[in-house]
Amino acid sequence: MLRYPNQMRIAARLMLMVLVFSALLQAGMGFHAAHAQAPTPATGTGGNAAAAPAATPAPAAAAPAPAAAATTPGSTTVVDDTAKNAPLAKLKDISNASLTGEGASRGDTAWMIVATALVMLMTPGLAFFYGGLVRSKNVLNTLMMSFIALAIISIQWMLWGFSEAFGPNEIKVGSVGLFANPMTWAGLKGVGAAPIAPNTIPESIYMLFQMTFAIITPALISGAIAERMKFGAYCLFILLWATFFYDPLAHMVWGGGYIGTGYLHALDFAGGTVVHISSGISALTLAFMLGKRKGHGNDEMRPHNVPMVLLGAALLWFGWFGFNAGSELAADGVACAAFINTHIATAAAALSWVLIEWVRFKKPTAVGLASGAVAGLVAITPACGFVNATAALYIGLIVSPICFSVIQLKSKLNRYDDALDVFGVHACGGMWGALATGLFANAAVNANITTPVATPGGLGAQNGPLGFLAGGPSGSWHQFGVQLEAVVLTIVMAVVATFIIGKVVGLVTGGLRAPADEEESGLDVTEHGEEGYSSDTTGIPALAGA
Repeated sequence: MLRYPNQMRIAARLMLMVLVFSALLQAGMGFHAAHAQAPTPATGTGGNAAAAPAATPAPAAAAPAPAAAATTPGSTTVVDDTAKNAPLAKLKDISNASLTGEGASRGDTAWMIVATALVMLMTPGLAFFYGGLVRSKNVLNTLMMSFIALAIISIQWMLWGFSEAFGPNEIKVGSVGLFANPMTWAGLKGVGAAPIAPNTIPESIYMLFQMTFAIITPALISGAIAERMKFGAYCLFILLWATFFYDPLAHMVWGGGYIGTGYLHALDFAGGTVVHISSGISALTLAFMLGKRKGHGNDEMRPHNVPMVLLGAALLWFGWFGFNAGSELAADGVACAAFINTHIATAAAALSWVLIEWVRFKKPTAVGLASGAVAGLVAITPACGFVNATAALYIGLIVSPICFSVIQLKSKLNRYDDALDVFGVHACGGMWGALATGLFANAAVNANITTPVATPGGLGAQNGPLGFLAGGPSGSWHQFGVQLEAVVLTIVMAVVATFIIGKVVGLVTGGLRAPADEEESGLDVTEHGEEGYSSDTTGIPALAGA
């Protein structure tokens, strides 16, 4: 029996509209490759940024001449060295083949394929992390909120999201770009296998890598509104939120827009503002709009499956190496620095959180360790490719006290119900990471920091004032001020966009929140007709329709 027939009809119409739109876009379009071009000497963009226009292809090197025959001195015997030199000739062929036919680097491309798969794995990891933290009657609903984002946002990104986030600046204030045209690369029109300088990877894999970021960001919001939001309303919300907030914000930061290289020159290597502050602030806004869960403050709401939480944290930790190191868009030294910094900051934050609990509660918890690890991953994200390992250690050690204090204050004040502490970990951890980037940014780690924007890959920013603490050159407080401005701007836009989109979705779906009796029964059964853990006594089938 359908619980919300009107919502189901609305959802069916939206699905039909998407399919028709897709068919129209694909008519006469091909997923084609552009002309080949050779990569520039610089690899990566020093961050998760859009590439500049392609350079003119360089001529191919001449093939080596065949080896000449040799004669042994004092002898008339002719020795043919062709067979002996065959391995050397093969090595030269392999060297020449290090570039694809379209001019992309095979090594960089291979790494980015792996990195993309790693980031994709983070969304199921998030599902397990969140799923273990909720009560058992809502575990499937919580898992579904992450998995449905994989489906909805993948199609949205393919049809118009990528173009909206990384297309050319179309709407400008003076010379500063604000928004891109969602129709420029709609349906991936013109997105092919050729790289766009200074990148050395196919534009197609760049598109797919960025898709995985667009997927997990709205999924993060689900932790704050767990156990009480209608599933249909959530699906429509993340579609509209991605279209009208995430994609424009990604363009402003990474697509040459206002916050990034277009004007402010704020530094965000892998998503401190775009992913974590945006989702954390939006999650808090939506939590206020929904209100507290039924029984909040009175009923027991402990995590129902701590091993699942640890499994999710492990998958997130593993996948985050692709998230951060992959944002260099090349297999080079900066990617290695981002990889190392990610691990050091995460370990430091996990240890810091455990020590806080050990001192405060006399017992270190598994959930606390997992929460600290995620906080460390969040905090190092914007800084990972701009700082060295010492700075990463500082960032990781400091983020846990910040996030822990915010979560404890939430419990004490009891003013809002951020069910799984998305604001406390992602928003607050992301804010600290973004500001710490302005403190510790170090051109000795990534020369693109201070390289002018006119140079391909240049970010036009400055070294942080505390770079010397990490063994780098000292800078000024200017970059810290820039980072602060970017943080404040992201917060304001997130609150406004989420509030408007939430109101619209509530009007369309008859309210954002599930009815009280269904919330009491659990959303697994009332929204999905399933149970996470079936039993013979409940009378509820394990599978809907069974």
